[in-house]
Amino acid sequence: MSDLTATAIGALAIVLWGSLALFTVWTEGVPPLQLLAMTFAIAFLLACGKWLARGENGFVFLRQSHFVLGFGVAGLFGYHFFYFLALKNAPPVEAGLIAYLWPLLIVVFAMALPGEAFGWRPIIGALIGLAGCVVLVTADQGASFSGDYLLGYGAAAACALTWSSYSVLSRRLRAVPTDTVGWYCAATAVLGGVGHLIFEETVMPSSAMAWIAILALGLGPVGAAFFAWDIGMKHGHIGVLGAASYGAPLISTLLLIAFGGGQASWPVAVGCAAIVAGSVLAAWGKIGLARSRPAAPQQDRNLGKDGE
Repeated sequence: MSDLTATAIGALAIVLWGSLALFTVWTEGVPPLQLLAMTFAIAFLLACGKWLARGENGFVFLRQSHFVLGFGVAGLFGYHFFYFLALKNAPPVEAGLIAYLWPLLIVVFAMALPGEAFGWRPIIGALIGLAGCVVLVTADQGASFSGDYLLGYGAAAACALTWSSYSVLSRRLRAVPTDTVGWYCAATAVLGGVGHLIFEETVMPSSAMAWIAILALGLGPVGAAFFAWDIGMKHGHIGVLGAASYGAPLISTLLLIAFGGGQASWPVAVGCAAIVAGSVLAAWGKIGLARSRPAAPQQDRNLGKDGE
């Protein structure tokens, strides 16, 4: 697979994540962990459907080392756990800003990968995108950090660190089939369900629109997006995808405005322009240079095999 194709597939995940906020608004207040369990269960069923359609034995993709399985579950469930913890213990604006450090961290961490050489463009592009994200998130209300919410801020930082680490380290696991993500989703659904039963009260949606939104979440931003992201991180331009990830809040804002959940304003326009400019700068000189990635080094393959 060429770098360009893998990067385009990874970018699809960013587009899908842009619809996360809109669909979540339509779920009629379903508790976070319950929603996590329901949507990741749908994502797992999506993988099962693919295996059945192609006559594949899905259990083959479960035959990975304990490290690989633990790594995947920690990435998907850990990110959402810390994100929900942050929102419960800090104002959503400040928590969201800290959590959205993950695209910048991806660009920075990727520079340490063997054979990955990045110039200044992805870093500057990610910084511009972060600035645009700050403008978007604070367009309607300012951010005021307070020492009273240190637990929430710490959880948001852990959220950013978890997802950026998971994303970049996926490059070291190129030999692990992307279908294994289906089992990550299954484990995340189970853990989310257990957490829901312990900490939340069950709220079942009462309208068809809410059920459609939950199904859409499981198929798109919680389903296909994670499979697409896995391909992009393993075979695409990590620096480009990292900087372009600030497109998710851009798309989210535009969708909310389009469906009456927000208002257009000059700060929103400036934030959108900054994110687009940052993404273009990061991709400059990369997109269009499609070439096949070399095979994964032997030590990377071994990480994905049992007993090695």
